[in-house]
Amino acid sequence: MKAAFRRPYAITMWDFSWLERRWPGAGYEDWDQALDELAERGYDAVRIDAFPHLVSADPDKQWDILPTWNQTSWGAQSLTRVRVIPALIEFIGKCRDRNIAVGLSTWYRQDPDDVRLMIKTPADQAKIWIDTLGHINRAGLLDAILYVDFCNEFPIPFWTPYLYGGIEGQELPRKSPELTAWMRDSIDLARQRFPDLDYTYSFCTQYDDWAEQDIGMLDLLEPHVWMSHPTTSDWNKVVGYGFEKFSPAGFDNIVARGYQVYRDNKTRYDKALTDEIANMAAWSRASGKPLITTECWSVVDYKDWPLLDWGWIKDLCELGVTHAAPTGRWVGMATSNFCGPQFVGMWRDIAWHQRLTSLIKSSAVDEDLKRS
Repeated sequence: MKAAFRRPYAITMWDFSWLERRWPGAGYEDWDQALDELAERGYDAVRIDAFPHLVSADPDKQWDILPTWNQTSWGAQSLTRVRVIPALIEFIGKCRDRNIAVGLSTWYRQDPDDVRLMIKTPADQAKIWIDTLGHINRAGLLDAILYVDFCNEFPIPFWTPYLYGGIEGQELPRKSPELTAWMRDSIDLARQRFPDLDYTYSFCTQYDDWAEQDIGMLDLLEPHVWMSHPTTSDWNKVVGYGFEKFSPAGFDNIVARGYQVYRDNKTRYDKALTDEIANMAAWSRASGKPLITTECWSVVDYKDWPLLDWGWIKDLCELGVTHAAPTGRWVGMATSNFCGPQFVGMWRDIAWHQRLTSLIKSSAVDEDLKRS
């Protein structure tokens, strides 16, 4: 049964961390504790990586997972091992026990054999999701699924290597007939098998030409919106942050001048964020698609670190929430992409989370988005 969207969900992103970060002190070693703390903070939905390419290839295998970075706190920063089934089933069950809805996504994590590159066609991508949803359905947990995001931040090469033969390449235009057909055909196949779910592809780029993009196959839009993202502003460029994965140079620059650059240009950067929020709301109105945003609103990458303060990050995130919530277009909204127990400086401010999740869940949803 699809969600009625009578009010917005307060959702967080636990990406692949929910399964990869299970060593002592990593934040997710005790799912009961982590989920109880999430509920305490007022959240009623979570977006996680279902690792569908691994489930489809061998659901019982223990997979070696290579680090995608060692500078940020999502996932494991060195080699780790996971067995997706039955862990995925157990985790979803614990979420349902707490009335926490689950959004499924995938970052196509890399194993030594790179099985993600076996995805050659839309039908291949549909199959891995059909296989994964089959496991969830047989466990009687399909009603716990809020929506299915076929691919995180489509079609940037880093998360869609199956389109490029690797993580490098010029990003393909989403409005192209080829990518439009890819999204449509893959979702159509999954929808035939599991028609009572909402399907989408999440995005973080190509917002300037949304009017030219065919998103008719999507049940909802999941745009990721940050003040700092190059799609939104020049903050990364001015600070000198280039999403360095294995070098501390980028974070050294954030330490040296990240807050100062924002502070000295606060009005301009705040406007860049609120203008992008308005742009996403306009896309929703024009398309008739509801919005869910799970990665937002301040800077893309941040962490507990010497001389990095969470205060200005929380202020920016609050600006995002207070501008997005009144639009009536969001049916699911995060407070940030740092709402997880591994981000201690953000996680421990329980009152801040409760205040913003209360605002999110009490906000109105436009009538055209509500379902009976």
